[in-house]
Amino acid sequence: MTWSQTIFNFLALSLLRLFAFLPYAIIVPIGYGLGWLAAHIPNERAHVVKTNLRLCFPSLSDDEINALALEHWKLFGRSVIERSRIWLGTGAQIQAMVEIESAIPLGDRKPRLLINPHFVGLEGGFMALSVMAKERGWMGGAGLYQKMKNPFFNQKMIEWRNRFGGKSIERQSRLRDLIREIQTGNFIFIAPDIDLGPRDSVFVPFFGIQTSTITSVSRLAQLSGAEVCLMTTTLNANRSGYVCRISAPLENFPSDDPSNDAARLNQCIEALVRERPAEYYWVHKRFKHRPPGEASLY
Repeated sequence: MTWSQTIFNFLALSLLRLFAFLPYAIIVPIGYGLGWLAAHIPNERAHVVKTNLRLCFPSLSDDEINALALEHWKLFGRSVIERSRIWLGTGAQIQAMVEIESAIPLGDRKPRLLINPHFVGLEGGFMALSVMAKERGWMGGAGLYQKMKNPFFNQKMIEWRNRFGGKSIERQSRLRDLIREIQTGNFIFIAPDIDLGPRDSVFVPFFGIQTSTITSVSRLAQLSGAEVCLMTTTLNANRSGYVCRISAPLENFPSDDPSNDAARLNQCIEALVRERPAEYYWVHKRFKHRPPGEASLY
C-alpha cells in the first residue's frame, strides 16, 4: 500500500466515524449538499447518470432529465453519508433509521432469496434486518458482494456488514456453498440488477433495452428450493428515514427457463424503479455490455 493510499484510507475512515455519530438531522443536508456538488462537477459518472436516464425515459425532455439527474445525485450523496451510520452506528441508530415491513414471517428458517435492487437505501435494509435477526435470536442473513479494488476498505466493509451476525459472501463463491447457506435457513440477499459481464448472464429487456442480466437467482432457487421475494429499501413518506419492504414470494418462480426468469425479475425491478426513479442507482453502467456487434451506449 502506498503512502497516498494510507493517507486516503485514514481520512476516509475518520470522516465515516465523524458522520456516524453526528445527529441524523445534520448529516442528511450534508449529504444533499455533497450530491448537489457532484452533479455540478463534470465527471464520467454524471455522463453515465444522464445516459441511463435518457435510455430508460426517452419521453422526458432535457430539462426533465436534468432535474431528475440532480435529484438522484442529491439522494445518492445522502446515501453515501448515511452509510457512516449504517456501517459504524449502533443497532438502535440503524433501527431508528430503517423500518421493516414484511409480507412473510421472518425468522421461520424457511429458505429464501431476497432480491434487493440497487436503490439508495439498499445497505440500510440489509443492516436493519441483520440487527432485527440478532435481537430476536433468528438465523442471520448473508449478502453477496463484489470485491472492492481497495483491500483496506474491502476488509472493513466485510467487518462492518457482519457485526450483527450477518455474513458477506463473495459473488464468485462456489455454488454449493451458497446452496448450503440457503438451506440452513439464512436469508440470502442478492442484488441482480448489475452488469457483471457475459458469464452466467443473458440479454433480456430492462426498460425495453437488451440488458446483460445474471441467471443465478433462478438457478439458486431451483437447486435450493428457496422462495424468492422482492426486498426494497426506499425513503418513507416524510423522507426522514427508510422503509424496507419484503414482498410475498413470487408465484411460479423459478420456472424451467432461467432466461424467462431473468426477464421477469427485470420487469419487477423496472416497475419498482418507475415508482421512485430518483432513488435508483443510475451511477451504475447498467447497460455496459452489449449484444455481439452492438456499439457501446456510453
